[in-house]
Amino acid sequence: MVSCNQKMKLSAMAWVAISTLILLTVVVFVSMDMPFGWVFYLTTLGQAILVYTVYRVLTDDYSTEKTFEDFYEDHPIGRND
Repeated sequence: MVSCNQKMKLSAMAWVAISTLILLTVVVFVSMDMPFGWVFYLTTLGQAILVYTVYRVLTDDYSTEKTFEDFYEDHPIGRND
């Protein structure tokens, strides 16, 4: 059972998906001629979430063993291993 002190953390990629969905919703709302208020507030919310998403992606604790020498993982160039 989850206690009140434990919070579910969303990954940086989840924030990317959320901000993408919100900003795509703005496009759909504009194409459907929704009222200006809805579009304006959703755009403002989307921009704020986009700024937070950039912060989360840049400060994400992510590491990899890949280097620039690996280039593409599925087709290494100039390596015969």
